[in-house]
Amino acid sequence: MADVQKIALVTGSSRGIGRGIAERLSRDGFHVVASATARENEALVRSFAEQGVAVDYIGLDISSEGDRAHALEWIREKYGRIDLLVNNAGVAPTVRADILETSRESFRRLMHINLEGCFFMCQLFANEMVRLVQAGTLPDYRPRIVNISSISAYTSSTSRGEYCISKAGISMCTKLFADRLAEYGIPVFEVRPGIILTDMTAGVREKYEKLIAEGVTPIRRFGRPEDVAACVSAAAGGDLDFATGQVLNADGGFHLRRL
Repeated sequence: MADVQKIALVTGSSRGIGRGIAERLSRDGFHVVASATARENEALVRSFAEQGVAVDYIGLDISSEGDRAHALEWIREKYGRIDLLVNNAGVAPTVRADILETSRESFRRLMHINLEGCFFMCQLFANEMVRLVQAGTLPDYRPRIVNISSISAYTSSTSRGEYCISKAGISMCTKLFADRLAEYGIPVFEVRPGIILTDMTAGVREKYEKLIAEGVTPIRRFGRPEDVAACVSAAAGGDLDFATGQVLNADGGFHLRRL
């Protein structure tokens, strides 16, 4: 097994928020396992290396039971531990549609990937973390889980209702696992990104630029992946452990109720 102190798995880390998280955690001292749905991605590993970030890579479709099991077994065999799971992978609707016209196919796709994927990633890796805690063979072993949801967890967006529902489900998923794992000293956190400049928002950038300029967020700029990564870093660092279940809003103050 490789002699690495702490291992972090970041799902959906080939670009955008996930990549920003992977880069930040690497700087924080974690050895990062990056993942995306492609079976292999040497170009991604090289691009990380060009930024001075050494990562391992594993192909992982979080909606696949087989992929989830393979990822855990691969990490177990290579490192013998998992210190941090960041559930970031997710998808948006292929087509934005009014909720009066949302298709069953789109709804099921988002529930299957975003919500079911997150829940069973938490379940699988939580059981591994509990096993390692109870074994007591790793000195100072303090694992954590961070789920990436969205302001869409509580903000109505009637042109992509299935996305909002999937993210609201992730919020409850975080609460449930924070409750269940507390007895083992395993904190679980939720980070809610707001309007972040990524590929996912590129198609509606003009709309959001106007809203931001008009003050929809107190901090009048797009969020950046590093803003979200900073919240993950705070949760992963240990200082927030007594606040298990806490939501960190990486949203420029959007969550504030203002008159």
